Parts: sequence; C-alpha cells; structure tokens
Amino acid sequence: MTAHPQNFFKNFIKNLLKKKNPDEFLEQSEQGGLKKTLNAFDLIILGISAIIGAGIFVMIGSAVIGTDEHVGAGPALVISIGLVAIACIFPALCYAEFASMIPVSGSAYIYTFATMGEFAAWMMGWVLMLEYAIGTIAVASSWTGYLIKLFQGFPFLPEVMKNPPVWLINDYQTALMTDSNVQIPHILGIPICFNLPAMFIIIVIAAILFKGIQESANFAKIMVFVKVAVIALFICVGAVYVKPQNWTPFAPFGIKGILMGAFAIFYAYIGFDAISTAAEETKNPQKNLPIGLIGSLLICSIIYCLVTIVLTGMMPMGQIDLKAPIAHAMNFVGQDWFAGAISIGAIAGLTSVLLVLQFGTTRILYAMARDGFLPPVMKKIHPKFKTPWVITVLSTVLMLIGSLFINMQVAAELAIFGTFTSFVIVCVGILMLRKTEPDRPRPFKVPCCPWFPIIGIVFCSGLMFVALREVETASKLFPLWLVIGVVIYFMYGYKSNRKQELLKVQHVEQIDNNKEKLTEKDLI
Repeated sequence: MTAHPQNFFKNFIKNLLKKKNPDEFLEQSEQGGLKKTLNAFDLIILGISAIIGAGIFVMIGSAVIGTDEHVGAGPALVISIGLVAIACIFPALCYAEFASMIPVSGSAYIYTFATMGEFAAWMMGWVLMLEYAIGTIAVASSWTGYLIKLFQGFPFLPEVMKNPPVWLINDYQTALMTDSNVQIPHILGIPICFNLPAMFIIIVIAAILFKGIQESANFAKIMVFVKVAVIALFICVGAVYVKPQNWTPFAPFGIKGILMGAFAIFYAYIGFDAISTAAEETKNPQKNLPIGLIGSLLICSIIYCLVTIVLTGMMPMGQIDLKAPIAHAMNFVGQDWFAGAISIGAIAGLTSVLLVLQFGTTRILYAMARDGFLPPVMKKIHPKFKTPWVITVLSTVLMLIGSLFINMQVAAELAIFGTFTSFVIVCVGILMLRKTEPDRPRPFKVPCCPWFPIIGIVFCSGLMFVALREVETASKLFPLWLVIGVVIYFMYGYKSNRKQELLKVQHVEQIDNNKEKLTEKDLI
C-alpha cells in the first residue's frame, strides 16, 4: 500500500530536521575504540601546527601588498591580524563550549547535528571537507615551492632536483600560469602534469596518521619546535634592520585593504578548529579542549603580529616578495645565510599544517560514516593502531587526485570560505542549544552569551561578504560545492542514514527478543 503523499512529505521534512541528542554521540564514542592519549599541551601543539605555517611563510606577502584579485593591507596588516584574532576568538569560545559538552570526533559536524538537524549536519560536514581536504592541497603546493628553494641551496644536488620541469611540480593550470610556453608531455592527448613533491608529502602524512594519533602528535612537536625556532630567529635578527619610515603609508588602501588583508591572512587560521576533532582522543576533554583551542589561538596571533611588524619594517612594501616573503626580506638586508634556515622552517611549518588538516579530514569523515551517511566500511578501526584506516587511505587517494586539477590560489580561497561558514554555524549552534537545552551541564561556558556568539557571527559573515565581492573564481565555485553536497545527500546520504536507522531498530528488537526467550527459559 502506497503512503499518502502528505504523510510522506511530513516524514521527509521531519527526517531532514531530525536532531541527534548529545548523549547519543557520547554513547557512540564509548563504543568507537579510538585511543585517548592527548593532553592540553598536545592540543596546543596541534593548534600551533595548524596556524603557524602557510600564513607566515607564504600568504603574509599577498596580505601586505595584494594580488591581481584584491588589494593588500600594507603595514596595517597588524590591524588585519587583530581583526582575524577577534573573528576567531569568539568562534573558538563556542567550539570550546561544544567540545566540553560533546567530546567526540566530528567537530562542527557533530555540533550542527545536535542543534540544527540531519540535513544541516550533512552540509556542515561537506563544508568542512572544503576547509580541510581542499586546504591540504593548497598547503601541499606551497610545501613544494619551499622544498625546491631548499634544494637550490645545495650545489651538489642534481639539476633536475634544483630546477625540475614545471609540469612535475605544478598542477596543469598553475604550470600554464607559470610559463605559457611550457612544453607539457601528453599521453593519448591527455596532458601529464602533476605536483610530485606535494603528492609525496600527502602520502607521508597519511602514513603517520595511519600509525596513530600519539605518533602524529609527537611528529607535530618536532615540526613546531623547528618552525618556532626559525621564526624567533627571524624576529630577533630582522628587528635590527627595521626602519620606521617603511611603515609609511601605514594603510595605503584604507579600510578596504585592511579587510582584504584580513581575508588573505585568515588562510593561516584554517584548521585550528581541527583541535576539536581530536576530542574523542583527548584525556579529560572538558578541561583540555578549551585550553588547547584558546591557548593556541592567542599564542599564534601574537607571533603573527610580531612577524608582520618586523617584515614591513625591514623593507618598502613594494619590494616584499609574494612567494617567499620572509626569506626574501633576509636577502634584502644582506643576510643570505638565513634563506636556508627559513626554507627549513617553512617546510617544517607547512608539514605540521598538513598533519592537522589531514587529521581533521579523516575524523570528520569517520563521524559521518558512523552516522550512516557514508558506506559502513569507512568507519572501520584498525585492530592494532586504533585509527580509522579505511578513511585515511580513501581520503588520501582523493586528495592526490584533487592535487592534479585544483589551482593553489583558488583552493586556498575555497578553504577560507569553508572556514568562515563553519565558524558562523558553530556560533549559531551555541545560541540554539542554550535555548533548547539550558540545563545541560556545560563544563566550559562561553562568557557574555548571547553577545559573544553574535559578535563572532557578525565578524565572520562580514569578512566573508566583503571577500565574495572581491574574489571572483572562488565566489562562483563555493556555491557550486554546496549544490554538489545537496545532490549527494539526496541521492545517497539520506537513504543510507534511513537504512542504518532501520538496522538499529532491528538490532534492538533482536536483543529484546533474546531477553524474552531467556526469561521464559528461566521460568520453565
């Protein structure tokens, strides 16, 4: 008998808006089998790993002087960084409240499921893929540039390592932009163009994540130590060469330049929210997660401000290099010996960012698979390493394929839009959960609620609105990404989730039947 169309529509809408109680997530996590090994210091290291990297070693140049698509902030970038810190601190407080209440893998995807329902949760997970997976491709491309620069400092290395063919270190579009006359080999009419070093480092990071979270955290500590040491050396040495006249004009493009500088440098903060995806693998997450989120954000913002002040004071704005601003600044003042150290620090910094982004990708997908939105095989845990190994392998393959086609600049801009969206949704989620479940225990609470979440919403939405008007390519691709997510949900995710719910009901009924049979046997 066919269901009445009106009843079908009501059930359909009900399923789209169906929320998941936070207690269900906690129960799931207890059965998941992920190993709890991380403490507050580990989380701060993960945060610094995510934030200190491409922003300082790559994006700070375009944030100061601008690109073909947008103007820069000039020396006023220090104000832009302050705006970004403000835009991040309020969502960070919201993340901390959520993570202390629901300490499970999944980050903003889980928080959205608990407050806005199933469809919104799927879209949030889809947006997070944009932030983490696409962000990984952009950072890996930057990693290649600094690796080649490091190789060029060793005269005994083969020429092919110091100056490899353009088609071997870039995706197709970037290769053509780098050199329009480049000869790209073809097989059956298909251009063979790939970023080999980027693909290599993605595979290496995946192998570390496959082994275990503690091994990943230990690796991150080494990378953080190297890059922070290099940055500290740059600040100390560069401060000697600062000339105050280089800070004039302070804001050459006015408020528009400051806002676009904030958008560009926001790329640096992509992935810091991935700390919350480690909740299920954290000891005492109610205490340690807020410390990790807020602590890493404050530390890194101070470092960025110091680097900006020194960099813009060392040389005139027009002579800052877009690709390797810090290394070029040391060359500008005659400290050529420092270029090699900068390259090592940049490689360490970008490697640690890749670690956090790939980690966040696997944990988001793991949470979505556990909720039935993805094939069951994707929630398998490795029996020895206690890591989601199937997802780690599959996501790595997808990133490798994506690196063949996605332009680095566009990938970075798309990842920024994904981050803005997730920040806004998390702030909205806090306001909703405070209304729907005011009595739920909150080990950490956002102060001055609802004002702090509202400020976070206004700042992030405002920066995203300004960027959408200025960044042409990414502003078109971002809505397209959302449309693709909607199509996948209705073609697969919705049906798959209904199937898992049916299996759960059948499993509960089977348990009840077994209990009844045991009771009857005992009576006999």
